[in-house]
Amino acid sequence: MKVVAIIQARMGSTRLPGKVLTDLAGEPMLARVVERTGRAETLDEVVVATTVETADAAIVELCAARGWPCFRGRQDDVLDRYYRVAVEHQADVVVRITSDCPLIEPGVVDRVAGVFLRNQPNVDYASNTLEPRTFPRGLDTEVMRFDALERAWLNAKDTPSREHVTSYIHGHPEQFRLVAVRNDVDYSHMRWCVDTPEDRDFAVRVYEHFGHGRFSWQEVLAVLQDHPRWMELNRNVRQKVV
Repeated sequence: MKVVAIIQARMGSTRLPGKVLTDLAGEPMLARVVERTGRAETLDEVVVATTVETADAAIVELCAARGWPCFRGRQDDVLDRYYRVAVEHQADVVVRITSDCPLIEPGVVDRVAGVFLRNQPNVDYASNTLEPRTFPRGLDTEVMRFDALERAWLNAKDTPSREHVTSYIHGHPEQFRLVAVRNDVDYSHMRWCVDTPEDRDFAVRVYEHFGHGRFSWQEVLAVLQDHPRWMELNRNVRQKVV
């Protein structure tokens, strides 16, 4: 089975415009996400999916410079972007990653994908984002069969389902076989994604501490034990409601 990770990315952001290219220890955030995702052993390919909007030409240029596969589609239909990338790259399995997760963990990607693959053909979708969450927000990994993605693409009609890609799948458990992947310890109170200036400050602090992008999420946990005040940087940020 060909496993393709698709990283959705665009320059537009309500709370932090241009965040995908913000600098993290000398590299754009998107580069950090692509590099860390690409170290997952279960993946055959990593593709960036951006939009046809003029502002997103900067993302296309970065992808071209780094040699990353890139697809441009509609801004308001992210589900369509995922589907068309999956078709173009002949994916049997699609892994959804978002570009606002610069601490994405290859080991966690492998863990979720591993659960999914070991349970084939009896699982349509596996993720560590189904409630109750146990991983830090920012290690979000969703894995689905191509035919499940295609069914969502065909049947999802409302704007939120098109924008959030997998809303239709986990909103219809009667149609899809879902598996939740959970950690033994609940770290769901931790916020490691980047959607605001406060989130960016937290990510910058982590990257500046290590000086590279090859740290593990367990190493981040250890550092936060020594520097608990770092978590105060974005503790009051409210997650957008889907």
